[in-house]
Amino acid sequence: MLNSLIDRFGLQVQSVSDVENSHSSTVYKCTLKNGENVFLKIPYTKLKWQRELEAYEVLKGRVAIPEMLDYWSGDDACPGAFLLSELKGKPLTTDVLPTVAFQVGVLQATMHTVRPPEGKLLTGIQNEFSNWSHFIEKQFYGFAEDVITVVDEHLYRKAIEKFEEMKQQLPPHDGPSFVHMDFRPANIIIDGDRVSGMIDFESVRFGSTEIDFTKLNRDFLSFNPAFYEAFQEGYKSIRPLIDLETVLPFYSFIDAFNSIGWSKRRGIEKNAVFLEENLAKLKTFVM
Repeated sequence: MLNSLIDRFGLQVQSVSDVENSHSSTVYKCTLKNGENVFLKIPYTKLKWQRELEAYEVLKGRVAIPEMLDYWSGDDACPGAFLLSELKGKPLTTDVLPTVAFQVGVLQATMHTVRPPEGKLLTGIQNEFSNWSHFIEKQFYGFAEDVITVVDEHLYRKAIEKFEEMKQQLPPHDGPSFVHMDFRPANIIIDGDRVSGMIDFESVRFGSTEIDFTKLNRDFLSFNPAFYEAFQEGYKSIRPLIDLETVLPFYSFIDAFNSIGWSKRRGIEKNAVFLEENLAKLKTFVM
């Protein structure tokens, strides 16, 4: 498949390497003979391919993302593929200055200003905003079918009770906005002290912004109070920010719960560390 795509896109390749930490697609970094780097991306399903295609169309010129150089709509053996330009830099880490967190806030807020396009039919990116509570419940109880096979009955029952209790305390939903659904450091590219943009759009929706802060807080903002403060300042320089103190506990709880179900689906052995981390978090939340 890789060689077929290289030929299909007419690439003069010098070297190819796998891109790690991609959970919903296969990604290759191709260094061309002219020294330029491009990326070949093959989503796991046709729906993910369609979402990605529409995301590039919706976000182009509005948010900092790679350029979609070419795409292929696939066949019976492959759901499709993309040829993407390189965003200069590396994934975000906690070894940065608060000024970078400010830029991350600007980036996310800019994305959240994107509304469902009028007069354009989208078949991949669903608009879940009008039924957001049901969408969250569907995700939670979908993963619950896997969680119940991993945790003890008492913990599972307490988690269900916690979910039903906490969801009643949420403020009004904020949207409809373009939400990434996987806005985490691995998908935010920085070049030195400058944010280059964001990547990976297989899971995007139009929905409530509240869901997009969870993974960023888990993997970045929570490590330094200065990050948290600078991020909020950056975000509010573009659009109003919801009450994170009210929203984050609920979404952090369901992130831990859903991550246990995700680990079960993707394989307990190879995701053992991630599973144990989220089991510990879930126990803290409910016990």
